[in-house]
Amino acid sequence: MTNSKVSIATLARTAALAFALANQVSSAAGKPLLPIESSEVEQFVTTGLTIATSIAAWWKNNSFTAAAIEGDKRMNSLKNRVH
Repeated sequence: MTNSKVSIATLARTAALAFALANQVSSAAGKPLLPIESSEVEQFVTTGLTIATSIAAWWKNNSFTAAAIEGDKRMNSLKNRVH
């Protein structure tokens, strides 16, 4: 097995999703993480952020396990092969 590190992009998408979800939950509890004054605007921004990060995290391939990372490498090597 070679380099089996989780990619920076996977970690960034996961962190952004965790932040968006934490903000959504804290906003629902009346203590938003984002300092936005108007409650309607704050709800709109929070919901939009959660939806956007959820779609980004869902759409991309987020490989965390060593087997998944190795599988990605194999898939990419097959894609990049010249016929």
